[in-house]
Formats: sequence, C-alpha cells, structure tokens
Amino acid sequence: MKNIVSLSFAFLVSFACFGQHNIEDKIKKLFTAELEKETIKNAFLHVYSKSKAIDIQLAEGKFNTGESVTIDNPFYVASIGKTFTATAIGILRDKNLLAFEDEISKYLSKDILKGVHIYNGVDYSNKITIAQLLQHTSGLSDYFEDKTRNGAPNMMEQLFMNPTQEWTSLALIQFYKNQMPPLFAPGTGYHYTDTEYVLLGLIIEEVSGLKLHEFFRHYIFKPLKMNHTYMNLRSKPIEATPKMAEIYVGDFEISSFKSLSADWAGGGIVSTTQDLITFQESLFTGALVKKETLSAMQQWVVETQGMYYGFGLRKIHPHELDKSLPNIELIGHSGSTSSFLFYSSTEDVYISGTLNQTDEVRSSVLLLSAIIALSKND
Repeated sequence: MKNIVSLSFAFLVSFACFGQHNIEDKIKKLFTAELEKETIKNAFLHVYSKSKAIDIQLAEGKFNTGESVTIDNPFYVASIGKTFTATAIGILRDKNLLAFEDEISKYLSKDILKGVHIYNGVDYSNKITIAQLLQHTSGLSDYFEDKTRNGAPNMMEQLFMNPTQEWTSLALIQFYKNQMPPLFAPGTGYHYTDTEYVLLGLIIEEVSGLKLHEFFRHYIFKPLKMNHTYMNLRSKPIEATPKMAEIYVGDFEISSFKSLSADWAGGGIVSTTQDLITFQESLFTGALVKKETLSAMQQWVVETQGMYYGFGLRKIHPHELDKSLPNIELIGHSGSTSSFLFYSSTEDVYISGTLNQTDEVRSSVLLLSAIIALSKND
C-alpha cells in the first residue's frame, strides 16, 4: 500500500532533542495521549539505542473482544515490507545472482512482461531495470491507489468490495495490465508504486527458486532470530506468536480480510517492534548485505521537499521540511497503516511501531508539533 509518513517522523524528530533525562516518561505520556482518540484502537512503540542504553517498549489498546494488546502482539507493517524486499534483492546481488542495473526481462517471462509498460505507443516492458523498480522510477502506476483506465475500482476499492478474495502475485500483475496505464518512460520520473515491488518479488522467486515468504524466512527471519515475523496469509512465524493486532481504515476493521493478500512484496509482512528493530539494525551494521550493496541502496532521488527515496529506503531531512526542526538524517520506511521503522544515524536511535489506523496523518502532524515544543523545553 502507499506509504504515509506519520508518527514515525514525529517521534524520531523529537527524540533527537530529548536526551536521556526523563525520556521514558515524556514519550509514554505522548504515546498514551494517542490512545485517547476514538480512531486509535491500539498502538505500539519501541525506541532503542545501544549507545545511549535506551530500550523503551510501549503497547496499549484492545482487541474487539476486549482483550488487551501487549508488546508481544505482532502488527501489519504495510510498506515497511518494501525494505525487506529490497534487502532480499541486495542479498541476491551479493551472491552474484543479479545486478541492480540488469533489465528485468533477464529474469521474468515474456508472458509476465507482455504489455506491462506501453507508453505513448512505445513498449518499454523489456527495458525496465531492477534499480528502477526498487526506486520507483520505472514509470509504472500503482495498482492500489492510482486511477484505472476506465474508472473501474482500483485495488484499494477491491479490498472492500471483495474482502474474501485471495490474490496471487500473477493475478496482481494481470490486474495491473488490464486496468492501469503507465505514467512515463522508465528513468524519466518518480512515482511511488507497489506494482514495481510485485515484479521484484517475482524476480526473487525466479532467481532463488523459493517462494518469497520462504526466502524471507531462510535468509532474514531465521538468521536474525526474528521468530515472530511472517507474511500475512502466506506463512507462519517460526515460534508460537500472539495474534496480529487489528488494523483500522477509519471505522472499518480489516485485519481478517483475505483481500489483504493483494499486499504482497510491497508490504505483506507481520512483525513485532523488536523484530523490526533487529532487522534494521542488522541491515545497517552489515549483517544482511555487504557495505557496498547498502551504499548502492542509498542512492537517492528526490521524492518531495525534505524526502528522498533509495532502494526500498526513504531518507528524511527534517530541517529541510521546517527550519525550526533539528538538522538530522532519518532513514527507514513507513506504511499506510501508520506503521514506522526509522533509524537516526546522528543520534544512533532506532524506532519502530504503529498506530494501526490509516486516518491518522493529520493527528501525527499535531503530535509532531507537541513533541517539538516539549523537546525545546527539555
């Protein structure tokens, strides 16, 4: 699903100014205030810094049954999953099984690529590169939220129209080819789209000989002991894990929708705050990909003011968004469910969590303002 920069940005920006004095009490107070809003049914937050000896884990809210959520309940990570898919491509690169500059026609069949990208009468389907898919510069539109050719329901609308429908990766590509027009020639623009990450998932499966969820388990989850992480509707966690926290789109609780299977390589992972931080710390400390591969993943293009996109990673410069904000650099990803996973290299702080509510963008902006004001007085 499309990414929305929300609570993650607010908390990370604020943390750079907090210092350790009373940090837990201040963050807990702000976090708890979110649960007082009717739209927020559950929320999770984990702030971690080894160098600062900080490890704050918070979870509040209830399931529809009245049962309380705990920090051990996993949640739907949404577009944070793009970082996992990009990392999987990086792992294959380190094994010399592909290159970022390769054209995707080297790995995907003619049937899959036929008609994927025909723009202004020119067929670019075989000319798209892996790097362009990773960085949203291929020119493909987004099957989730962009307009269809004839005004038919896009995938986001399909989720609610047919909640029991299960989608395969190939069915998603066919839906795209039937319904969605490309937007520009490859390499000539930027447009955030899950369509590219479905193609990346198919490349991972073709090159590795494993299903995507099997690849994640074998090369990421098991080595890092991310025992409570799995792909929604497609796999199980390594160890017994509490049930997934409920997801809300406004007043609608959609956690049980089979149609969420439409969110695959672009965001179909379920995880805990601890597992997510384990993953990101491992990525940035060289446990998953080589230094040169991680460096290549951080070749940035402008997304919007103060925000840049690499290969499955987003970089935020708060000071460029507002001169009153700290001059720090944040790298990570977030999702449309208000999920977040970011790292501040300047402060050596990791943060993960979610509000599990797609309607909380404005709320997160207000929260950001409150945190900045508080941090200035700290």
